[in-house]
This record gives sequence, C-alpha cells and structure tokens, in this order.
Amino acid sequence: MGRGGPQEIPRPAGARPGGRAPWSGVDSATSLSLDDIERAISSYRPVVHESQRPIRHESAVLVPLYEYDGRPHVILTRRAAHMRTHTHQVAFPGGRADPADADPWHTATREAHEEIDLDPALPRRIGALDRFVTFTSDSLIHPEVGVLARRPVLTASPAEVEHILHVSIAELLDDDAFREEHWHLDGLERPVTFFELHGDTVWGVTASLLRQFLTIVTGVDDVASEARR
Repeated sequence: MGRGGPQEIPRPAGARPGGRAPWSGVDSATSLSLDDIERAISSYRPVVHESQRPIRHESAVLVPLYEYDGRPHVILTRRAAHMRTHTHQVAFPGGRADPADADPWHTATREAHEEIDLDPALPRRIGALDRFVTFTSDSLIHPEVGVLARRPVLTASPAEVEHILHVSIAELLDDDAFREEHWHLDGLERPVTFFELHGDTVWGVTASLLRQFLTIVTGVDDVASEARR
C-alpha cells in the first residue's frame, strides 16, 4: 500500500513546499522507547496559546500510546464517510466536553470509549500537549496523553469511526512520511504539516499535535512550529 489516502485537502492557491521534519537527521529518534516518551511528556509543561477568537466550547482528545513488538505505537481514527464534516479525516479519539465531565482527561477517555470502545480505566495519564483554540470551530482543545499497558482490543463505533489506525512512532518519524507546505491563511503564511502514512494522509489539527508530540519526545526545537496557532 502506498503512502497517502482518501483525505481531501482544501489546498489554497499559492501553497508552496515547506521544509524538512524538525527531527530529520536525529539518529536516536527511531530508537525511542515508550519509557523515553513517557519521561519526555511527563516533564513537559503545556501552555495555552492565546487567541483573539472567542472560545465557544471546550474539547479534549486522547493521545493513546502503547508498546507492541518492542516499538511504541499511537492510536488514531479515520472518521466515517457519512459524517457531515471532515469526512475520512484522521484524528485522535476525542470530542466536546460534557457538563458532567470532571476534567479534560475525563472528556478524552469518555470520548475514546464511545468512539473505539477503549475502557476508560486502561489509559494512565502521563501529561498533555499545548492547549489551543481551533480556527474552524473556536473550540479550546485539550490534548491528553495516556499510556496503555498493552495493545488494546478495540471496536470502532460505526456512527463516527470508519477505521482504527495503529501507527508506530517509527513510521511517523520516517522522513518519507513527513511533508510540510506553506499556506496563506487569514493574511498570514503558515506552515501546514502532513504525515503521509500507508493508506492515509494526516493533516490539520491532528498533524499539528503529532508534530508537537514528536518534537517533544525527540528533544528538538521547532522554529516553524504550528503550536503558535
């Protein structure tokens, strides 16, 4: 199966190629263990990126990690074809906070249970990525990172999820997977990240979160980071 998938990219006129992956050339990147990742994420202090846009609601996503066959993996989902928006888009399990949710971790694990039948008691929270307000929905996103003791048995909810992806961190770090473009958005030129997986293209918010996650765990600086949304 080749790289890339059925995702439709609303590429604006004038988009141009960007740079290489921030972690490109870091020899130790592909040998990362789950323990290495946990140490890096648990010591990271997330920030809230300021936005002039109003916050209409809050959401949380879960970044679920586990080790399989000696390699760390992350779980992603592909949205169902019948969804009203973002058809086939690859995303972390997650969604909008409910009034009954105690905190963003509760939101993220509840949504993961609804979408992929992940038992909320299985993930162990190790930290979080930066919180930010999305352009399209004015939602404050809380990315919560959790570790699973083993590869879970999951079932996709047909109402929301077309396919569950188990992606190794090594695949994400492969130079052939990363692609960057520069788009003009809201009068500014911004870097837009893509991960060309085997059978899927990850872009948008999910690719931005993966980019930050990978820069944290590889210990590199990201001058063109999309974290400055």
